[in-house]
Amino acid sequence: MSFPTTTASTTTTTTRATTATATTATARLRLAAFVAVPVLALSVACVGGDDTAGTKGHGAIADVPAATDTPTTAGSTPATPSTRPAGKSAFYDAQMTFVRCMRAKGGYKDYPDPKLSGHLDWSKVNELGSQPGRNQGIKAGKNNVCVDELQAVMAVEPERDQQKSYESMLAHAQCMRDNGVSRFTNPVMSGGNAMPGGDPNPASPVIDSDSPAYKKAREACAPKLLDGLDGMQ
Repeated sequence: MSFPTTTASTTTTTTRATTATATTATARLRLAAFVAVPVLALSVACVGGDDTAGTKGHGAIADVPAATDTPTTAGSTPATPSTRPAGKSAFYDAQMTFVRCMRAKGGYKDYPDPKLSGHLDWSKVNELGSQPGRNQGIKAGKNNVCVDELQAVMAVEPERDQQKSYESMLAHAQCMRDNGVSRFTNPVMSGGNAMPGGDPNPASPVIDSDSPAYKKAREACAPKLLDGLDGMQ
């Protein structure tokens, strides 16, 4: 009878199939592990990065944002990675729109990017405006061509602690006077909002912001101002 022979053949075939399946599964696991290693290494490198360097004042050139992976479901098309720096909001986006306007229409092709916080780096913006013939229009473009974009930024700017803002600007005003800008005025609280000080007559300035003494005082007192206030006072 042929039953023993058939049983042995079946057993051999089954064993080979099982071995092949196990070998395939092992190969897949090894491949998955091989792919996972560089991904894990990249993740660790990203987590370990220092983000504080992105905190550059209002107009500094922002660090190039890293693309983030977007999870997809089976059968779906992978989404395009976002180019927005992680954690940024509508404020950052609005500020970038303003910056692009300043470059394209405002007369400042080298207008700096906002900081990762979304605020402009006014130390760099003021440096740009201090160049001969480049101060007019530094805040909203030539002929205020970017004023709509600027107002859009102001509309979505995160709320501030007005008391802390007031205290910051007050310390800055005192520092400016201590460093020779004697007519620099204090901020005031109005309707619960901190209103910046500075030139006592902004419409017809009496403080020469282009003078070496003013620039020196400004540099010395800049640390007194909270992020985002350096362009207000």
